[in-house]
Amino acid sequence: MEAADFNSADPVAWCPGCGNFGIQAALKTALAELGKKPRELLLVSGIGQAAKMPHYIKANFFNGLHGRALPAAAAAKIANRELTVIVTTGDGDCYGEGGNHFVHNIRRNVDMTVIVHDNRIYGLTKGQASPTSEPGLKTRIQPGGVILAPFPPLETALALGCGFVARGYAAEREHLAGLILAGIRHKGFSLIDVFQPCPSFNKLNTFDWYARRVYKVGPGHDVTDKAAALALAAERERLPLGVLYSRARPDYGELSGLDGMKPLVDAELDNIDLSPALADFR
Repeated sequence: MEAADFNSADPVAWCPGCGNFGIQAALKTALAELGKKPRELLLVSGIGQAAKMPHYIKANFFNGLHGRALPAAAAAKIANRELTVIVTTGDGDCYGEGGNHFVHNIRRNVDMTVIVHDNRIYGLTKGQASPTSEPGLKTRIQPGGVILAPFPPLETALALGCGFVARGYAAEREHLAGLILAGIRHKGFSLIDVFQPCPSFNKLNTFDWYARRVYKVGPGHDVTDKAAALALAAERERLPLGVLYSRARPDYGELSGLDGMKPLVDAELDNIDLSPALADFR
């Protein structure tokens, strides 16, 4: 497979210079390396600029409600274990409106890869602060600057027992493609939080701002050491990129026994007798 095999005919509606273009390129590169055909993939999203990504990748896709991408993705994976399920979501969509689903799908350890386009702003609704916005960031809704500490997604995921936690950067496309590929190959819930500059509404966290702060985690980092991963995730002056933590644990299919059963998508539906279930409603 080639990256071009995942090109979509839909016109792209992102702003010029948007960091989403880098994530799109990295995702197509990762999918080409994975070797899956478009029909074997499912991209799921909620609402937001990041949620437009499935329209721009040739694959099966499902657009859910704001903050509700994860339950739709989990249901699809449970019903059809053969699908490679990838969620593309934003920091507001996933950590704000979808925060409860973020917490509990990590607990369930459903086998899916969640790519969070973290631009630290609500872009689709024109620039109010998001859960990950930096203190002091001024917007039209927060003219005096953000006063709350940002939500820490990587630390939260690690504390909840997430088996794969990584951070990428939209300008490091090759590096990001490798993280996405590793996340897909990990069996269980994989989180990849991606720094994604928004030139239209976030004038603080620009490409130049990130260039002075990001660095790649070195080969000496033990990805099975949760304490070391938490220390990296807690850094604020310098911002580490790479796989912070990766350790296998039983996923939802194993825990529930579904892996030993016929997938729901293959179930015979023609001769089901619903009368016992409907009897209570008479």
